[in-house]
Amino acid sequence: ARALTPQTAETDAIRFLVGTQSLRYDNQIHIIDFDDENNIINKNVLLHQVGEIWHISTSPADKGVLATCYNKTSDTKVMTCAAVWRMPKELESGSHESPDDSSSNTQTLELLCHLDNTAHGNMACVMWEPMGDGKKIISLADNNILLWDLQESSAKAVLSSSTALEGKGQLKFTSGRWSPHHNCTQIATANDTAVRGWDTRSMRQIYCIENAHGQLVRDLDFNPNKQYYLASCGDDCKVKFWDTRNVTEPVKTLEEHSHWVWNVRYNHSHDQLILTGSSDSRVILSNMVSISSEPFGHMVDDDELSDQEDQHQEEKVKEPLQDSVIATYEEHEDSVYAVEWSSADPWLFASLSYDGRLVINRVPRALKYHILL
Repeated sequence: ARALTPQTAETDAIRFLVGTQSLRYDNQIHIIDFDDENNIINKNVLLHQVGEIWHISTSPADKGVLATCYNKTSDTKVMTCAAVWRMPKELESGSHESPDDSSSNTQTLELLCHLDNTAHGNMACVMWEPMGDGKKIISLADNNILLWDLQESSAKAVLSSSTALEGKGQLKFTSGRWSPHHNCTQIATANDTAVRGWDTRSMRQIYCIENAHGQLVRDLDFNPNKQYYLASCGDDCKVKFWDTRNVTEPVKTLEEHSHWVWNVRYNHSHDQLILTGSSDSRVILSNMVSISSEPFGHMVDDDELSDQEDQHQEEKVKEPLQDSVIATYEEHEDSVYAVEWSSADPWLFASLSYDGRLVINRVPRALKYHILL
């Protein structure tokens, strides 16, 4: 397995979705519900009969709707396609009840629509508009960015605009993220060693970090609280933090992993908490206080600082806290291809390794109280 996502629209129950990558059997989506009080994981399985799942994402507005990118084999050619699905009604919201006999009642996903990309190439990922009504999605296919409009209860996808990456060679996107800032009009994409920003209204490039990493860029994430801040990770084993207004140098670089870094995720509530997963089989939780929205332990705006500095000329200016690695998790024995924060509990996260092991962890209690108090 390599596809993991929190159920974004579910903010009460702790729920993750995992997509399998099996060559022999029908592939499945496992709905993982975590019962926080009793430390029990409950699982429901949905059949995904169209092929191995490479990427999975959930609607921000509808608990029952998700999108997958999957492999389809036709005439000796393998294509990666994307589709939007609906899960059965009774599985939509997180429940703590596991079915009595899960083996007999495996249910199937209902296909809502295909994101028809035969003309555009292989789908790398599907991104939902973060604050939207679940009607706008962007897919990255080879060197194309495609903006889709989901209509009539998501049963039809209309391509509303697109753009292509120009340049020499076989250009392909590896991943992308939709920014929650600027009224959701910007996305960032990774291709080869570059990170690019795009305006979704004009479909034009707005910034480019040419050699963001020494090797392939694997993943990106936006700081949820600071609008110009972006994290990237890649095959040079590094995690880098950028201010998109000045892309010549990263603001910070983390070099804790010993192999490719597949995933980087900001915590949605406390943006100093950064989660990374790597094919060194480790998950690392870092505390990047110095570039967070709370560098002195409380919320600070850039505008506020100047006023405060005038007032505190006499007093000693409070020292920013130090960046550090909080914890390294070594429960996996295989490459960790995905890490995700829960959308219901800011202190809980899941990691997934290729051998199909899903691990759920909590932010250490001492740190949690240090942040809160």
